[in-house]
Amino acid sequence: MKIPANGFTHAGKFHADDVFATALLQILRPDIKITRGFVVPDDFDGIVYDVGFGMFDHHQEPRECRPNGVPYAALGLLWRVLGPGLVGERQARLIDENFIQPLDLNDNTGEQNSLCDAIGFFNPVWDSKEDQDTCFFKAVAVAKQILENQIASANAVNRADEKVQQAYKNSRDGIVVLPCYLPWKNGLYKTDALFVVYPSQRGGWSAQCVTDHKTKRPKLPFPQSWAGQPQEVIEQKSGIPGISFCHASRFLITAKDKETALAACRQVLKNNGRI
Repeated sequence: MKIPANGFTHAGKFHADDVFATALLQILRPDIKITRGFVVPDDFDGIVYDVGFGMFDHHQEPRECRPNGVPYAALGLLWRVLGPGLVGERQARLIDENFIQPLDLNDNTGEQNSLCDAIGFFNPVWDSKEDQDTCFFKAVAVAKQILENQIASANAVNRADEKVQQAYKNSRDGIVVLPCYLPWKNGLYKTDALFVVYPSQRGGWSAQCVTDHKTKRPKLPFPQSWAGQPQEVIEQKSGIPGISFCHASRFLITAKDKETALAACRQVLKNNGRI
């Protein structure tokens, strides 16, 4: 879809829905001119959203809902059309599920959402002399940064997928070794991988459990006796020198080097009869 030079949305009090919808349009066409008003002019030539009972308005019946029952708001309607072109079909769906749907739900039902509250605080208070449109575009600037980061993160995952898949092909005993930190969950979510070992951004190496895509829990968590313990206790309990940390939730350890991280994973495999 080609973004036209002009956009129109409602005036008055603004919400996360119309703010993020505007931010999305600005990302796709930085020079778009947005007009806010209560009635769409008959001769308006451009994209109309969150008002006007058109393709990108959600204030009419029948209400359009997703298969899971979450109703679309203007942002969701725009993202459904424009999102796949920005990040691909899979990442567009994930962003919709994890980020956009809560905003749409808030706009349609009033369900509590902290981000929506934060955007709402940009509205001028009742006795303020601030211009409403000026406040609106201040909120849009913040929303644009957030949405740009979402898009950049999604595309980083897309770029990492090939490297993650290659590492998975080279894996043994369910242990995937990455050459550097990569966003790996997208690539390994529904595989038989059990652990991911990679250089830690804090120094040393990390080993992380892969979660089961149905239960959302680690397939093989690290031992309870390691969880949240000081390094000397972990080393004593494991018999492996160099394990410096085990998260209290048992999904992550850090170690002095790759071989130590691998040894920790192999011990869990052995304890569970996997090797």
